[in-house]
Amino acid sequence: MILAGDIGGTKTLLGVFDAAPVRPRPAFVRSYGTLDFDELSVMIAEFFRDAETRPDAIDRACFGVAGPVMDEAAQLTNVPWRVDARRVAADFTFRGVSLLNDLEAMGYAVPVLRESEVHVLQEGEALRGGNIALIAAGTGLGQALIHNINGRFVPSASEGGHADFAARTEREIALVRDLTARYGRADVEHVISGRGFFNIHPVAHRDAPCLAGVDLGDLEAPAVISAAAMERRCPGCVETLDMFVEAYGAESGNLALRTVSSGGLFIGGGIAPKILPALTNGTFMHAFRAKPPLDALVAAMPVKVILNAEAGLLGAAVFAADRT
Repeated sequence: MILAGDIGGTKTLLGVFDAAPVRPRPAFVRSYGTLDFDELSVMIAEFFRDAETRPDAIDRACFGVAGPVMDEAAQLTNVPWRVDARRVAADFTFRGVSLLNDLEAMGYAVPVLRESEVHVLQEGEALRGGNIALIAAGTGLGQALIHNINGRFVPSASEGGHADFAARTEREIALVRDLTARYGRADVEHVISGRGFFNIHPVAHRDAPCLAGVDLGDLEAPAVISAAAMERRCPGCVETLDMFVEAYGAESGNLALRTVSSGGLFIGGGIAPKILPALTNGTFMHAFRAKPPLDALVAAMPVKVILNAEAGLLGAAVFAADRT
């Protein structure tokens, strides 16, 4: 059996899988609050108790982590966790443990996703031999390139979510000024992530009060803002969500250009499925395509939202299964 994990800034998914060809089959999956545990090994021990599984039943383990992986270890970007593959292997005497960036792990799931697990924003036409790009906003913002190497898709990690945010409009310029004053610089994750709602909302409401009673001290504020916007109960919340979606579309188009993702661009993460009506009203795709002189290039690329909330976990299992 395979142990797979998707370790995020807010929650962590752990699962045991049967190493079936192409797409491993989940036997038991459970979600945990990441910061409910001091470290990964403690969480894994509890998972084994919950799953009624012995560590010696595991042939190989793979974990996707929200941070850069260096020398088989990673310091998570948004939580005070350090994950070391060698230490996990020693703690449970696993035969092998792999550590991947979380978007790199999700990339291994993309080729095995079913039609029902994606929502098409732009049909496009995937070119045979083309690369695929992956972007995912959640607690943070992840990006990855999935190289097409002789017909085999091989993901590679990126920390593009921490690149500089490129303002394109007067309202985004105002946002950059605000972010720069607060943080010293404006990176993409400051805008396109869960905390992006916290950063955009004060700028969007600069000239009017919030009619939805949003409390920016509440961790559920992004969900409240999104709901108020999609129900059109608060003009400022509508503006906040519109700025978020437009920036998300523009950055997705930037990634598509940087990677020449003629095989398609996939949108993962926890936010996109929750605001799907806002992604399908034209704002996202207009910003995605507004790339002259290469607007025709991006207009031909398939663009799809990943609906499978366990895609990162599945990708980690795919990676491990290939190495058993």
